[in-house]
Amino acid sequence: MSARNRELIGLIPASLLVVAGFGAVFVQESAVLGDLSLTYGAVFLGLCLLAHLVLRIRLPDADPYVLPIVAVLAGVGLVVIYRLNETLARDQATWFVIGLIAFTLTILLLRDYRVLERYRYVIAAASILLLLMPRIPGIGAQVNGAYLGIEIGPVNFQPAEFAKIGIIIFLASYLRDTRSLLVDRKKFGITVPRLKHIGPLLLVWGLAMLMLVFIRDLGSSVMFFGGFLAMLYVATNRLIFPAVGLGLFALGAWFFSVTVGHVGDRIEAWQHPFDPKLYEQVGGSYQIAQSLFAQADGGMWGQGFGQALVQVGDSPILPAAQTDLIYAVIVNELGLVGAIALLLVYVLLVERGFRIAVLARDSFSKLLATGLTTVIALQVFVIVGGVTKVIPLTGVTLPFVSYGGSSIVANFVIVALLLLVSDRARREARR
Repeated sequence: MSARNRELIGLIPASLLVVAGFGAVFVQESAVLGDLSLTYGAVFLGLCLLAHLVLRIRLPDADPYVLPIVAVLAGVGLVVIYRLNETLARDQATWFVIGLIAFTLTILLLRDYRVLERYRYVIAAASILLLLMPRIPGIGAQVNGAYLGIEIGPVNFQPAEFAKIGIIIFLASYLRDTRSLLVDRKKFGITVPRLKHIGPLLLVWGLAMLMLVFIRDLGSSVMFFGGFLAMLYVATNRLIFPAVGLGLFALGAWFFSVTVGHVGDRIEAWQHPFDPKLYEQVGGSYQIAQSLFAQADGGMWGQGFGQALVQVGDSPILPAAQTDLIYAVIVNELGLVGAIALLLVYVLLVERGFRIAVLARDSFSKLLATGLTTVIALQVFVIVGGVTKVIPLTGVTLPFVSYGGSSIVANFVIVALLLLVSDRARREARR
């Protein structure tokens, strides 16, 4: 069976999941199961089929499992958000369509994605400018102490979601040219790269990290840092780089926790979520504590779909349930079993991404796929780890599931780039 036929078959259960999910919502709301869930499922399948046709025509050898996996995640997100707020679900559905358009345009316009290497410094400069934009007076928007979004008339988006793609492209391109130069000098048996080779890399990456600290986007900082270390290790095959990087990360985390009040508050809330003073304090531990209560209430099998207590009147029981705490809602309603199932879908997506990186023959493609996949994996870890109190809670979205237009569009662009790499790698492997 061809790759595209396997992909087509894989889209069917994803659409059936949407039908079942909306059916469960309607039964819970009115105890009546109409045919509206079938309509939503058919529309969802139709949109996925359009993306499938683009891949069938343009990338016939691309990985056949990535699009169905993404469809499952997006379907879960649409159903859960609809269960929380019908208006937000309609907005999310619109962004899903826009994301598919961005996905299609990326595939059609980038006939050879390796052309991005030529513009690496332009892409890096544009990415850093994007990170700076939320602090520009008049267009920057502050939410919960962080400068994440910009507002230009009716347009509102989070530029860090798109900047991460540009930084990954720059790192992949630069490391492709300097990977051997970074390891050609040793002192006392330790790899010590020359400043002229690692300097530009550290400059661009350091400016990106500085901008993230400037806008107080802790979640994106972790993703950028982790992606950088993963790509550096793949490029050089030297453990010294991630080891030193993790040490510097620990030092930086300690420094900012004692010097930046916003970071210190997040860490204190993480360490003592049930402290009565922190629980009642504005911007304290209420959000993480309620998240833990909701997950514990879900148990093994969950309270049942639509049974999570999200708010009482106008008072939220789970703040930002459609974004930061959507994983807690899923655990509460579907239990530990449902949560594990969702995480396994993410594991499959990450596995396919790294498989694409392994199959790629040229260094740029391999590093690009590694960086993009690592960013997705770390984004899932950061939000799930924060919601479950493994790490301090930060304001990032659960890819394709949480409400957020910028996130879903940017992640569709990432998927398109991965499939571009996959098509070339699999085609070359057949020769």
